[in-house]
Amino acid sequence: MKFGFVGSYGSTDQILEMAVAAEEAGWDGFFTWDGISVGEVDTFDPWSMLGALAVKTSNMTLGAMIFPLSRRRPWKVAREAITIDHLSHGRLVIPVGLGAAAHDGGFARVSGEVTDRKQRAELLDDTLAILDRAWTGESFSYQGTHHRVDNLIFRPKPVQQPRIPIWVVAMYPSPKSMNRAIEWDGILPTFKGAQPMEQMKPETVREVVAWIEQHRTSDRPFDLVLEGVTTGVPFEDNDQLKPLADAGATWWIESRWDTDRDTPEALLERIKLGPPRLT
Repeated sequence: MKFGFVGSYGSTDQILEMAVAAEEAGWDGFFTWDGISVGEVDTFDPWSMLGALAVKTSNMTLGAMIFPLSRRRPWKVAREAITIDHLSHGRLVIPVGLGAAAHDGGFARVSGEVTDRKQRAELLDDTLAILDRAWTGESFSYQGTHHRVDNLIFRPKPVQQPRIPIWVVAMYPSPKSMNRAIEWDGILPTFKGAQPMEQMKPETVREVVAWIEQHRTSDRPFDLVLEGVTTGVPFEDNDQLKPLADAGATWWIESRWDTDRDTPEALLERIKLGPPRLT
């Protein structure tokens, strides 16, 4: 199991300090997040942050939790991702989902954004198809449900081949949602009836892994990514995460969103304790 950390709160300088500290402490990944207007929380553009993170770090995987691609132009995302991929020398991963339309004013309180769940899913599928074609470096055209592309070429190719890895949020056991995820490079599974950030139990992780093994046709590496909160106390973290790793989870992303507890100073303190060490 690999371990990442989300820089959920702080100024740009504080988030960069967290990333540098995370790399020094041995974390495998560092993530920003993609929001437009989420209450009074200080919020920064994820692509700009990732550019800075790419040049301030050397080894960690970088990404944003998560990109709601339905509100982004696919051809612009393709170019932004190639740029970060090159700046980081091949360390970008792109977690994607439908987005929190009810919580982000950039969906619900502006004109022109699609909030219907079905249409956002269609836009996500179109975008993923365009990204996959764009990153080949060859001329391509595409006609989807909502987007059309005619004879575009994206050079240079990404450092990572055959493409920049994409992790997809999927609702288990929804076949349509799960089938979308297994076409790509990883899954961030959620399950019906769960509260936000509610941790999957090991038995549920095993069910998800079994479903993936039964339905996935590619033999390329595939990640199963979980999010949550650990204590930084070694034996407690081991007891919490070892059963999830044994069940098949490959990433744990430390995601802290309690505005009272998770100050920038508290996040940095947890980062410096280092990632969980499983025995």
